[in-house]
Amino acid sequence: MQLKIMPKKKRLSAGRVPLILFLCQMISALDVPLDLVQPPTITQQSPKDYIIDPRENIVIQCEAKGKPAPSFSWTRNGTHFDIDKDPLVTMKPGSGTLTINIMSEGKAETYEGVYQCTARNERGAAISNNIVVRPSRSPLWTKEKLEPITLRNGQSLILPCRPPLGLPPPIIFWMDNSFQRLPQSERVSQGLNGDLYFSNVLPEDTREDYICYARFNHTQTIQQKQPISVKVISVDELNDTIAANLNDTEFYSAKSSRERPPTFLTPEGNASHKEELRGNVLSLECIAEGLPTPIIYWIKEDGTLPINRTFYKNFKKTLQIIQVSEADSGNYQCIAKNSLGAIHHTISVTVKAAPYWIMAPQNLVLSPGEDGRLICRANGNPKPRISWLSNGVPIEIAPDDPSRKIDGDTIIFSSVQERSSVVYQCNASNEYGYLLANAFVNVLAEPPRILTAANTLYQVIADRPALLDCAFFGSPLPTIEWFKGAKGNALREDSYVFHKNGSLEIPVAQKDSTGTYTCVARNKLGMAKNEVHLEIKDATRIIKQPEYAVVQRGGTVSFECRVNHDHTLIPTITWLKDNGELPNDGRFTVDKEHLVVADVRDDDGGTYTCVANTTLDNVSASAVLSVVDVPNPPFDLELTDQLDKSVQLSWTPGNDNNSPITKFIIEYEDAMHEAGLWHHQTEVSGMQTTAQLKLSPYVNYSFRVMAVNSLGRSLPSEASEQYLTKAAEPDTNPTAVEGLGSEPDNLVITWKPLNGFESNGPGLQYKVSWRQKDGDDEWTSVVVANVSKYIVSGTPTFVPYLIKVQALNDVGFAPEPAVVMGHSGEDLPMVAPGNVRVNVVNSTLAEVHWDPVPLKSIRGHLQGYRIYYWKAQSSSKRNRRHLEKKILTFQGSKTHGMLPGLEPFSHYTLNVRVVNGKGEGPASPDRVFNTPEGVPSAPSSLKIVNPTLDSLTLEWDPPSRPNGILTEYTLKYQPINSTHELGPLVDLKIPANKTRWTLKNLNFSTRYKFYFYAQTAAGSGSQITEEAVTTVDEAGIPPPDVGAGKAMASRQVDIATQGWFIGLMCAVALLILILLIVCFIRRNKGGKYPVKEKEDAHADPEIQPMKEDDGTFGEYSDTEDHKPLKKGSRTPSDRTVKKEDSDDSLVDYGEGVNGQFNEDGSFIGQYSGKKEKEPVEGNESSEAPSPVNAMNSFV
Repeated sequence: MQLKIMPKKKRLSAGRVPLILFLCQMISALDVPLDLVQPPTITQQSPKDYIIDPRENIVIQCEAKGKPAPSFSWTRNGTHFDIDKDPLVTMKPGSGTLTINIMSEGKAETYEGVYQCTARNERGAAISNNIVVRPSRSPLWTKEKLEPITLRNGQSLILPCRPPLGLPPPIIFWMDNSFQRLPQSERVSQGLNGDLYFSNVLPEDTREDYICYARFNHTQTIQQKQPISVKVISVDELNDTIAANLNDTEFYSAKSSRERPPTFLTPEGNASHKEELRGNVLSLECIAEGLPTPIIYWIKEDGTLPINRTFYKNFKKTLQIIQVSEADSGNYQCIAKNSLGAIHHTISVTVKAAPYWIMAPQNLVLSPGEDGRLICRANGNPKPRISWLSNGVPIEIAPDDPSRKIDGDTIIFSSVQERSSVVYQCNASNEYGYLLANAFVNVLAEPPRILTAANTLYQVIADRPALLDCAFFGSPLPTIEWFKGAKGNALREDSYVFHKNGSLEIPVAQKDSTGTYTCVARNKLGMAKNEVHLEIKDATRIIKQPEYAVVQRGGTVSFECRVNHDHTLIPTITWLKDNGELPNDGRFTVDKEHLVVADVRDDDGGTYTCVANTTLDNVSASAVLSVVDVPNPPFDLELTDQLDKSVQLSWTPGNDNNSPITKFIIEYEDAMHEAGLWHHQTEVSGMQTTAQLKLSPYVNYSFRVMAVNSLGRSLPSEASEQYLTKAAEPDTNPTAVEGLGSEPDNLVITWKPLNGFESNGPGLQYKVSWRQKDGDDEWTSVVVANVSKYIVSGTPTFVPYLIKVQALNDVGFAPEPAVVMGHSGEDLPMVAPGNVRVNVVNSTLAEVHWDPVPLKSIRGHLQGYRIYYWKAQSSSKRNRRHLEKKILTFQGSKTHGMLPGLEPFSHYTLNVRVVNGKGEGPASPDRVFNTPEGVPSAPSSLKIVNPTLDSLTLEWDPPSRPNGILTEYTLKYQPINSTHELGPLVDLKIPANKTRWTLKNLNFSTRYKFYFYAQTAAGSGSQITEEAVTTVDEAGIPPPDVGAGKAMASRQVDIATQGWFIGLMCAVALLILILLIVCFIRRNKGGKYPVKEKEDAHADPEIQPMKEDDGTFGEYSDTEDHKPLKKGSRTPSDRTVKKEDSDDSLVDYGEGVNGQFNEDGSFIGQYSGKKEKEPVEGNESSEAPSPVNAMNSFV
């Protein structure tokens, strides 16, 4: 529960004053329990000024409490009102409330008067205020004849309302016959008295139904005045006859319709006075006439207007100050000003005050023999007079009481006795009103009693104040003590605050404040105590607050609100929008911790608040949702300042949808030339709403505008009105003018024509002019239309011409065009390049030089030189055949170039030709040259035939491209055992004229690997590899060892040999035989194995580290640095290895079909083709063998 704090006076701060006042009221207005004897107390009564509805029964309230229960009596207009004699008047049982039944019969006016109620018992009498009962009145307007009002334009006018006097006063407003309120402005407004004021009239003020209405709220009736007719005419409409028939009331002839400085219509004169009562609303009014309409300003002389209490009404013609006080008295000045002058009026304000309480008397409970006092202090302007009554009788004539003494606004009591019990009334009055207060003195002797319920449970949020009640009563006034726990000591003021009404305040309650507290009340007549319980709860906290969100229209947004709370409290989470309920819309969904808004609309923007409520506290957190979108389209497009070549476009921006507009894009449509096609015109800043647009002649323009913000571009606005500009001569000439001949005897002039937008007028044509550049001829011109090309015939071959193309239309010519140079048509060159020289660089590259041809003989634009070359025959004069010619083009005026990709040891022929735009010239005389020898390609094939126990025969075909004269073949081979270990490498040289070779003295049943390549004088060529196996003896008995000192390729052979040396034992011989049979079977089954796997294991026979003496591995060096290829090829079924010829070809080089070279003749084209990997020199492999793989083969 939320507890109110009632601080102790000595610890007060300014911010706690309201709590102090509340506490003081509790202390001073001490309630006596109703079961104890006490004088009457008025608890409810009708207002002092009681306006009744005459159509309903009159009810005058008077309620009171006391013991014994009080009796009631009434006075009317100062005399006893005997209700028993009036059958229409009844009194409510147990109450003093009167009901006067006027609905059945009787009139309300009969019971109009001043009523006062008295409540009396044996301890005294309390009286009510004087209740003035008056029936409300809503009289009709008196009948009057309202003449039509005619006046001149610009004059001032006051339409009087003068409503009938009603009770209470009516509310005034002006309407027409259709019950529509008449519009009001700075020029036309209603005064505080209800009149309608016109500072100046206009023709539109003419009407016949100016009606003043009076609304009487109490009776809910509306009365209306007769309509007033007003006609506003100009001076020209008047004639002497009409003017003579109009009196001064009907015709405001004294006032001029010309412009004039302001004068006040109300109040009159330069100064006036206003009196207002304290606490009311001060309303000051100034209404002025004049032409132009005056503006009203307000100031306070020698002071400033109160900021928070000042308001302006009725277009600043009324100044209102609420809760006015004496400090608001002074001089206020209103100033009316227009362009012709200013006037001012001073209103002197005096604030009076009806009586108001400073300290109202409070009930006083005393025990016999005690002292006390009643204080009645009030203030007002003028200062009120204080008078005392006793039991409703002026104290001066009341029974004397020796225990009391009157001292102005105070009654002092000494040693009171039970007979001192009485009700006193204090009356404070001045000319503006009165105050009446009842306060009793009740003399009782009562032991303490505690009124707070026993075992009340208080629950308080931690770190907040806790207030434990101990309402008590006793006479004499008991003392109060508080204890905590069953055996706790009395609580001290250093940590607690003890209030005079018995309450205990814990300023900052902590968790250890939880417990049972005991309140003990004592006086001389006895003691009472009561226990209450306090629980401290954890505060509710929002640990995840909703966050500011920006979402585009149509999107979805989610707000999160996560709450931490005391486990014994159950929170409820409520979502608010702009401090109100969420819209009743299915787009809003709320779950435990989230609010989700789907399909967001513009009106969803605002502040969303999460409120977490428990029975003890509540917390809230808010976040703002901004709904953004692309802007709405601009509207109200308007064209102004329309000139021949410019116009001003203005527009009104659409809603920016919460994302500022950064720029506007303006587009135009040419309805004459390209209807329906919109073009970009310009862009302007988002702060602009106008743009000065440059226009072209003879265009039927329409414009549209689009707004752009951070989210994108708006839809286009509606198109503006069309604006057709005047025709003019063209501003520009055709572009891309060129002169090129298509034949040797013509000149083709082309250009890019102007579009319709650029034509600037009707009748667009082109004036085409030309003349030879190096001659003295005059310009030749022709005018054409609807074309973009003109052919000049009969021109010399390849002669430079000056050309220009000028646009013109029906209005005139475009500016003088620029002159461009062109050439008439080309013809084939007449002369071949001379002095062609060839320098062979190496076996595949040659450099060619030539002398340039004379420029005049080219007869066109020099494109470059083209070399034709071809291979005729090899140097050995074998395989004679003529190859297809290859072409390389060298652009520009180059006089040399390189021929790459030649074949070694070949015979080549070439010639050179010059090239222009028309084609090639004649060829130069052929030049022949030879390329030197190169290394050969690999032998075309290698196969192994006729395998025996100890021999293999190799057959091969020579290299397909020997690239020279073969000098010899090199054969290298080595054994491979069953675990893929490599044996020693044997190197043989074979004459070049051989194509077959037999190897003898090989090990039986042993696999060998062969490496074979050819050689020329230039070096070794690419190698080819193959593998083969020797056969096994038919009897299964191995032959004697051949080649002593050679390592055997099989571990099984070594073991068998070791068996012969231990005595050729039969058992061992039998075992060896079985082992050999098994070996033979395994080799036949596993004779085919993956070549790649073997080659990975035996990458290069020359770098396999092996020591021949013990079969272990070590470093090995090959003085000849022969490194067979790492990767061999698997033997095909016919045991022949095919080697593809090289695909190298110069067709892949150069420009066009053939190739292209740099200035120095170096090749810059692309080379493509299948090329076999070859060793760097001789038969060296292009890939180094992997020692890691080699080592792995032995693991």
